[in-house]
Amino acid sequence: MTNLKLTAGAWALMATTALAGSDAITLGMVLEPPNLDPTAGAAAAIDEVVYANIYEGLTRFGPDGAVLPGLASAWDVSDDGLTYTFTLREGVTFHDGTTMDADDVVFSLDRARAEDSTNAQKALFKDIESVTALSPTSVAVKLSAPNGNFAFNMAWGDAVIVAPESIDTAATAPVGTGPFSFVEWAKGDHVTIARNDAYWGDAPALANATFKFISDPNAAFAAMMAGDVDAFPNFPAPETLAQFEADPRFNVIVGSTEGETILSTNNKSGPLADVRVRKAIAHAIDRQDIIDGAMHGYGTPIGTHFAPHNPDYVDLTGQSGFDPEMSKALLAEAGATDLTLRLMLPPPAYARRGGEIIAAQLRNVGINTEISNLEWAQWIEQVFKGKDFDLTIVSHTEPADINIYARPEYYFQYDNAGFQALIEKLSVTSDPAMRTELNKEAQQVIADDYVNGYLFQLAKTGVANAKINGLWENAPTQANDLTGVSWSD
Repeated sequence: MTNLKLTAGAWALMATTALAGSDAITLGMVLEPPNLDPTAGAAAAIDEVVYANIYEGLTRFGPDGAVLPGLASAWDVSDDGLTYTFTLREGVTFHDGTTMDADDVVFSLDRARAEDSTNAQKALFKDIESVTALSPTSVAVKLSAPNGNFAFNMAWGDAVIVAPESIDTAATAPVGTGPFSFVEWAKGDHVTIARNDAYWGDAPALANATFKFISDPNAAFAAMMAGDVDAFPNFPAPETLAQFEADPRFNVIVGSTEGETILSTNNKSGPLADVRVRKAIAHAIDRQDIIDGAMHGYGTPIGTHFAPHNPDYVDLTGQSGFDPEMSKALLAEAGATDLTLRLMLPPPAYARRGGEIIAAQLRNVGINTEISNLEWAQWIEQVFKGKDFDLTIVSHTEPADINIYARPEYYFQYDNAGFQALIEKLSVTSDPAMRTELNKEAQQVIADDYVNGYLFQLAKTGVANAKINGLWENAPTQANDLTGVSWSD
């Protein structure tokens, strides 16, 4: 579906799918988003297109993970920590020309926290008691309990500001306030965006950008080499990076992500409800073999659901070290012999390649697997929403998201009242030292319960034309932020 309000630059872009030069860029992406509404979808690929480009929130993440002003130029917190008053920027309009004001903020936050909300991160808004427009440029958000992370929560892609006039078409023709506006979505091939000349902030250097979907690693390599794409921020063929490093036409950009890559386990699926079986699975896994075999050495082993670059990280990899004999003993103790589990794999290479390696490792301790390769939309419906699975492999790329383990309805269905109380305490704690201790305790609890098989922190391995500047090295959130991207002469 195409937005009919196209700029002159956008019409020019539609004449070709890959313009090279000083004001256009084509980026490769492995996965095509199932829709383009970040407030109603769980797929990381949505934010990879729209975050900071089309849509903006009250706050936003910078390339170093810092929380920065967004549509709110400033905010104040009441002494009791219960009320956040946001000052909105003046003169901001949506891409359809309508004004963005306090009423849109009220609409967006009320919609996200509503009982029938389909927001994938609805927990971000659970503490909101009321949202009130004090004036066109001032909004008060009252919380039911203090939340020192609230400004951080508002920086997520799930918390962007939308308008009632255009929300019904957000899935296919998004209308935001960002520096780029939506042009077209050619399903199965690409999404095109163009510079928003009415943008309230600094104009981006790029006039046009195309996100081209290339899931096959070999095709991605060929597209980069041929110049059909200018950059591939999350390159799916790490085994070829050495060739790009040796070619002066390219830069290889290696950084870190927030992506905890895990063997997600359905904690309510038959024998997997037994912690001894989950522990056996954890000890059957050789993380380094998976990192080497699926990621060609790119990735940092993890033993819990927390990013190693976070100062609060605890290295618990030794607690679930590779020990197949222990796995066999635990399975025998649990009476789980001749076990067959369904392993559902989404499209990314880390899942498909890693799944084959894990299946072989599990087979060595007496666990058979039935592998099903799912397309992304099918994975969302069957695994994430339907909870119809035993095991799956996925990278959780949302920042600082250990709180998902406090949601019994979440897809791996972990229900621990003590952990839920711990996260509730964390959510109302603002003292940094106390937050550190609570974060460490939370990591230990889920490691002790062997909720999932913790594999590795996903590395950000990107390739770009050497003349491109401003692409993010690290990924503090799932985004291809083009606001600072430009070409060198």
